[in-house]
Amino acid sequence: MRHRTLVDVDRHQPPIPVPAGSAGRARQRVLALFLPVAAVLYIGGEAVSPKGTDQPITTVATALKELPIAARHSAQLYLASFLVLFGLGALAVSYAAIATLARDRGSALAIVAALLGGIGAFCGAIVNVLAYPSLAAAATAHVSSGAAAKLLTTAFNSGFGHGFTYLYFASEFLAPLLMAIALWRSRNVPRWLVALFFAGLVVAQLMGSYGPIVVLPMLPFAAAMFLLAARIWPAAARPAGHRQEPATVPVSSP
Repeated sequence: MRHRTLVDVDRHQPPIPVPAGSAGRARQRVLALFLPVAAVLYIGGEAVSPKGTDQPITTVATALKELPIAARHSAQLYLASFLVLFGLGALAVSYAAIATLARDRGSALAIVAALLGGIGAFCGAIVNVLAYPSLAAAATAHVSSGAAAKLLTTAFNSGFGHGFTYLYFASEFLAPLLMAIALWRSRNVPRWLVALFFAGLVVAQLMGSYGPIVVLPMLPFAAAMFLLAARIWPAAARPAGHRQEPATVPVSSP
């Protein structure tokens, strides 16, 4: 019987897939772009929010206070909602992008932080839908203030509203903390930048609807996102790994 050589075996085996280097680099660069986009949208949404419309409407008194403001600035509320919702979506993707910077000891924790950050951003989008668009719609509807206030408070105080609100508030502080710890442990990002990211994001999430002045305290958040994106972008330019040689296959006996 003829011996089966390595060449014979390889001829009948499917080719070993080679990583698409250019496609992988393009995907990582797209991820990097989400960081500055998230900062611009998130800050823009907070800046255009009418003053006094950022309080959770859990009582009729709060609703009656915010409804007249919303009636005068309904278009502004819809614009703020658009920016904040897309900003939160970009922030969710940004967590996944930032996780690619974590190495070694911090990689597993970065994955957990990215997952938690994505869930928190999604819950935040639901909460903001209850706040901005719902408030604007109730304020411009042809119903009495009492009826509109009752509708808003019912939505906020429902189990649905409470569930998403609690998840949002828990994750919006825990996710950046875990990501900061992961980056700190990996030593792949300067520690001053890690501190800037954590402090900037926490301050940005604590900002209320105070008008365009909120841009100033949110600038550290924007700076951290731009600087992190600048570190993700060149990482995507590294050449892809070389194709590995096929493993040696033992030669069969006659």
